[in-house]
Amino acid sequence: MKAGIVGASGYTGAELLRLLTAHPDMEVAVVTAHSHVGEEVARHTPSLAGAYPGLVYEANDPALLDGLDLVFCALPHGESQRIIPELIGRVGPIVDLAADFRLKDPALYGIWYGHDHVAHELLATAVFGLPELFRSGLLGANLIAAAGCYPTSAALALAPLLRAGLIEDRGIIVDAASGVSGAGRAPKDNLHFAGVDEDFTAYGLLDHRHTPEMEQAIGAEVLFTPHLAPMVRGILATCYARPSAAAGTLRSDDVMAALHAAYDDEPFVVVTDQPPSTKATSGSNCAHVTARVDPRTGWVITLCALDNLVKGASGQAIQCANAALGLPETAGLPLAGMYP
Repeated sequence: MKAGIVGASGYTGAELLRLLTAHPDMEVAVVTAHSHVGEEVARHTPSLAGAYPGLVYEANDPALLDGLDLVFCALPHGESQRIIPELIGRVGPIVDLAADFRLKDPALYGIWYGHDHVAHELLATAVFGLPELFRSGLLGANLIAAAGCYPTSAALALAPLLRAGLIEDRGIIVDAASGVSGAGRAPKDNLHFAGVDEDFTAYGLLDHRHTPEMEQAIGAEVLFTPHLAPMVRGILATCYARPSAAAGTLRSDDVMAALHAAYDDEPFVVVTDQPPSTKATSGSNCAHVTARVDPRTGWVITLCALDNLVKGASGQAIQCANAALGLPETAGLPLAGMYP
């Protein structure tokens, strides 16, 4: 199958290119990047030189993508909604890695993203791309909005407990720390090495744009605080919730059983007795989850670690594409992380 990547020069685009080298059924035919037109991929991202020695970035022209079997959009937030309407019907399934088609309520884009949605008529048809929780709509889907990195980590940790009726759907707290690659490839003053190294900081207090997506995916009210950690890859989400009245006296075995029931048959989620580690997931499409109940305070704590560029972005997009096309979801995706 011939695949195209729109916005291939960023971190998620480069990660798509890296992962697709191992895919048995997909070949990258076209890559676009409006700020690097004519530049060789191998020159811009030398780690890809061995795999793509002659590939050149093209302009973001929908005509160049005509007839492709699959298109990934790895554009900044706000740009996908302008180009994807021109691609519908001209290409096979489209998997968007941005947030442009994740939220079902168009009014939320004005509140959380600061702009009106210009293609809101497509929101109802877009399928939310988090296979472990929303697989049923993926097969045959034409437009898939791959879930964001923070919402993926929080939803994988919390959704099984909510669905099992073990925790309340209000007053949930999500504290999550991400590596610097989550901010993208474009240079920013606050992301220089001298500013990030040996630092750990919270940001987006009370108004981070992933909050409504997180609430939609989990099905609960969430107070979300993101943090920037001095590492390149990874997310660790630590989530706190109150036991539901219907759950009675809740124990750690109960919440762990809910995670096992949800994920033991899932190739890309590991339920672990140990606290999850971002290093253990680096380079892998696997998320690691665990949960506990504190009998002293009554709180439920559930955690998830993942690689924000793989399971949190490009790997998830490929997993969704596999599901949409009827391919094995594991095709082309690494189960093992890189260590050290």
